[in-house]
Amino acid sequence: MFSSNSQPGTVSLFSSTSSDPLALFSIHTDPSLPSDSFVHLLADTSSVPAPDPPAVLIVPHPISSSDSAERSGGRNGYEIANTVLHIQSPTLCTTYIRSPPSYWHSDKARDRERDLGLNHPWIHLQIRNMGREWSFEVGLVDTGGREGIVRCSTFQKRPTLQLRTGRPPLLHIPLSFPHASSTPLTTWNTISLHLPSLIPHFTSSELNHDSDEGASIVDVLPAPTGRYTNVSYIVVYASCRLRRIWFSQSALSGEGDASWEMQLYTDS
Repeated sequence: MFSSNSQPGTVSLFSSTSSDPLALFSIHTDPSLPSDSFVHLLADTSSVPAPDPPAVLIVPHPISSSDSAERSGGRNGYEIANTVLHIQSPTLCTTYIRSPPSYWHSDKARDRERDLGLNHPWIHLQIRNMGREWSFEVGLVDTGGREGIVRCSTFQKRPTLQLRTGRPPLLHIPLSFPHASSTPLTTWNTISLHLPSLIPHFTSSELNHDSDEGASIVDVLPAPTGRYTNVSYIVVYASCRLRRIWFSQSALSGEGDASWEMQLYTDS
């Protein structure tokens, strides 16, 4: 998708405030849950416009500490003065956005022409905690064209490495939002991952290796062992609010390191 293009130091893959935020994504919802599985653009401060019936918005997750709520201007903390993407469902695996779009996907496991192809070592996501389980997933490719999948989720308790029949190995990493005891000022967070540092964990003997029952070494696609080269895809699952996804060549040591359009701004 981007592999043949000249890539600047920072690439914004998704911005909820752009004219066509989901131009590079496909949307997937659960048709069996019409009232609780949907993807919808709305204002973070007011949660309007409401989604079309029968969809019903869940209430944003509050900051439960009364002290932190008072300092942050309300029980939900500071909200941002932007349109954001609301992704909601009790079934994470069926409700998500994906880039490149699913209809771009090739049946050939080694066909990299339809990969995202972004070579930046850092990925950043601006996410709001909605009080439900949440997950996102990134495909990493090494110099040998081997792919590994990194999944970060709030429901995982320990890191695991799963070998799956006919699919790339899956590295599942626990993720948690700041607890109320840490006195957060908002339920919005910027999550950053250094992708090259995750490649060695696909062959780490320190992780528990879970495999599909009956899978043989012949059935499992080889794990990435070479140098990180690019991202093949990204999936953001329910439930969350999403403001931006971007890639960069360097880390953010603080929110102020990001350019102004990458930063979060409250409504007050």
